[in-house]
Amino acid sequence: MKKYLLGIDIGGTTVKLGLFNNEGELLYKWEIETRKIENGKYILSDITDSINSILEERNIPKEEIVGAGVGVPGPVKDDGTVLGCVNLGWPVFNVSQALEELLNIPIKVANDANIAALGEMYKGGGKGYEDMIMVTLGTGVGGGVIIKGQVIAGVTGAGGEIGHMNVNPHEKTSCNCGRKGCLEQYTSATGIVRLAKEILEKESCDSKLRSIENITAKDVFDLAKEQDELSKKVIEKFSSILGRALSNIACICNPDVFVIGGGVSKAGEMLLNSIKESYLENALYATTGTEFKLATLGNDAGIFGGAKLAKEI
Repeated sequence: MKKYLLGIDIGGTTVKLGLFNNEGELLYKWEIETRKIENGKYILSDITDSINSILEERNIPKEEIVGAGVGVPGPVKDDGTVLGCVNLGWPVFNVSQALEELLNIPIKVANDANIAALGEMYKGGGKGYEDMIMVTLGTGVGGGVIIKGQVIAGVTGAGGEIGHMNVNPHEKTSCNCGRKGCLEQYTSATGIVRLAKEILEKESCDSKLRSIENITAKDVFDLAKEQDELSKKVIEKFSSILGRALSNIACICNPDVFVIGGGVSKAGEMLLNSIKESYLENALYATTGTEFKLATLGNDAGIFGGAKLAKEI
């Protein structure tokens, strides 16, 4: 009888792995280094060796593994072909096939943001919902679209890349993607810092932000909670841009809920309230009932999503 699921989240620094029972309960989790030398040629073999070691240690035969769901930092086609992963040094190749040959268990591969969204729907902030948009506010802005319980990844796996929707056609500075005016440039952690510096230059009012040498997004939110007027203006600008962008997404997907995760989400209810206020100012009347929730799984979202993906193999 097949009793176990494996979740694998391949990141640029570490690979997170989780062993789950068939009900999605996390039994054990661990990490290994992501060896990116020689264009990441050792990553899949390292994962294989690590999993084999854990299964042997726990006396779990391969026959009891349903399969493994894998998240990778790049676009993924339905057949498991990754269209290049710059952060790992990978070219275009079929990760699902390659890892199946190494591990001898069924493998399903998806984009890491999409798999994190699946994890939050499965056991996190989106549990109980079938139509959900995951918004990840970190160094960049990621997203995942889930409709009727299924990830909508698109033809080349670029579905859900909400961080790169254009929100400012007049932007002069380039985004990391090479385009200009992306949502990520204003609502990521680095984008919030950028907004803060721009407002500091324009405004003459006193602010504790002026005494901070290396401003962070956390500094901005913390000071806004203390009623620092300039910090509040930064949050208003950030929320205005993000809320309006989400209202546009809602016109297309009409989700039950937006689940907000990533490092910026640690700002908590203040973050949700400010985004929702802007959202409601811009939302089509039929989408005003959309809820906003905080992600709850943190860095484990990817492995939970991997378990869910494995369960559906």
